[in-house]
Amino acid sequence: MKQLLSFICMFIATNLFAQQPPEKYPIDSASIEQPGVPKGEILKFTFNQSKIFPGTTRDYWIYIPKQYKAEQPACVYVNQDGIQWKAPTVFDNLIHKKDMPVTIGVFITPGKVLADSGSNTLDRFNRSFEYDGLGDAYARFLLTEILPEVEKQKTSDGRAIRLSKNGNDRAIGGSSSGAVCAFTAAWEHPEAFSRVFSAIGTYVGLRGADRYPILIRKYEPKPIRIFLQDGANDLNIYAGDWWKANETMERALIFAGYEVNHIWGEGGHNGNQGTAIFPEAMRWLWKGWPATVATGKSKNQFLSDLLIPGEEWQLVGEGYQFTEGIAANANGEIYFQDIPASKTYKVGLDEKLTTVNIDSKRASGTSFGPDGKRYTAAGGTKQILSYDKNETATVVADSMGSNDIVVAYNGNIYVTSPDGVTRPSKLYLIRPNGEKLVVDEGIKFANGLALSPDQTQLYVTESATHWVWVYKIKADGALTFKQRYGWLHTADMDYNAWSDGLKCDTAGRIFVATKTGLQIMDQLGRVNAILPVPPSNNQVSNMYFGGADFNILYVTAGDKVFRRKLKTRGVNYFDKAILPAKPRM
Repeated sequence: MKQLLSFICMFIATNLFAQQPPEKYPIDSASIEQPGVPKGEILKFTFNQSKIFPGTTRDYWIYIPKQYKAEQPACVYVNQDGIQWKAPTVFDNLIHKKDMPVTIGVFITPGKVLADSGSNTLDRFNRSFEYDGLGDAYARFLLTEILPEVEKQKTSDGRAIRLSKNGNDRAIGGSSSGAVCAFTAAWEHPEAFSRVFSAIGTYVGLRGADRYPILIRKYEPKPIRIFLQDGANDLNIYAGDWWKANETMERALIFAGYEVNHIWGEGGHNGNQGTAIFPEAMRWLWKGWPATVATGKSKNQFLSDLLIPGEEWQLVGEGYQFTEGIAANANGEIYFQDIPASKTYKVGLDEKLTTVNIDSKRASGTSFGPDGKRYTAAGGTKQILSYDKNETATVVADSMGSNDIVVAYNGNIYVTSPDGVTRPSKLYLIRPNGEKLVVDEGIKFANGLALSPDQTQLYVTESATHWVWVYKIKADGALTFKQRYGWLHTADMDYNAWSDGLKCDTAGRIFVATKTGLQIMDQLGRVNAILPVPPSNNQVSNMYFGGADFNILYVTAGDKVFRRKLKTRGVNYFDKAILPAKPRM
């Protein structure tokens, strides 16, 4: 029976490949061992101590070029699925000719969880989980486990192995799922990997990689250079069309301003063409080194209308416990809360940071009213408080849980009151006469809220899902016509977008703080752009426009606060309502 099955498999495979045209590619001289070229050494190891992929074991190889000197950290190339592409020979030749820098290669197999000895079971093969999945787990595995492990080893003649920590000195590559894995590592950590080789990349619907072309178009561009290869006879199966997916990736990367090159062929899902063009890909990926890989300019009009060339995120302050509620006064000075510390800080127009309140009752939401007072949602006392210019507190409402707050020009105050992640939340209206009403309930963890520029609509984030809700505001301040409005992107490893604070600009754009950064919607609730924020201990929690012209966006993110100047101006709800431009349908 076993022999019959083997025969059937061989018959199917033979006939399958017989239907494809033969693949013949010119051989690059760099793929052939050349006389007089110094030959690097290859060391093999096993790694079975992963905390990110617990229980897995895998082999990895280290290629060390002859020219490597221990006193100078080397560039790095990481490849998935072990040694491919005749890479050690290619590296020998290209390094000798100075077509690429002195580079240490790290070639890793996917992990597997070994079955118990003697049991009648299979090993668990982790390749798809590690390679096809989005998110930064594999990148963290490389950065915190494998590469430090490599640096524990020594060459055969006793030299220490030192790897550059600069992403501009690091390339990563692979084929099929290994190519997606390589791209994901660079996408998640462009500061760690800036050059990507992708052969027959699996940018299809196995574990979410089919989303990349959309995300690439929406995200602010990252400093990544990528070389793509695929063939017209690649797979076309239940998960998608590999060939068309790679073409779609290329078009998305070009649209988003990335430096991208490609070689297309007629081959199938194999490494034949990838091996043939690998030397050319390496020459192109490393061209101009040590000049840094530049960040390109996207054709995304939303990004172009917002971003100022050369303006990046700047750190305002750090070392807090958890920053949250943030707002600007009429002068453009920013106030933000450190919730656990129960402190309020102010950022002046001169960017000086001062503490203005050391007992802010664990306030999580902040808003300035038309009366010039600062209103806070004080979760610590279940009160809504107002503060005058002397920081004297007055109780506006009490006996209510609260999370975020917004004060309209007419004096109406709206407050979100979540009661855990799974239990329905309440939405309160506090009228200028002090009357407190529940105007809606049922949203799963109602969190941030904002008014439209004309103050006729109220937007509310539902943190436990990927939705932003919208309400029409009636003349008496009550709400009607509740509707799911904004559809947010959710990170691969998350169950929700965890949308938090949100604010509008005068053009009607809606900025939403999420786990993936700032997702920016148009007036129809469509996410047009995503601005990642520098790494922090926690997600982006809230934001507000400040500065003299209200064109500097301040962002709270875990223990840090950042700022960035944009081309737009934020809406202040203590001012009269404004009419934004009519949205594009």
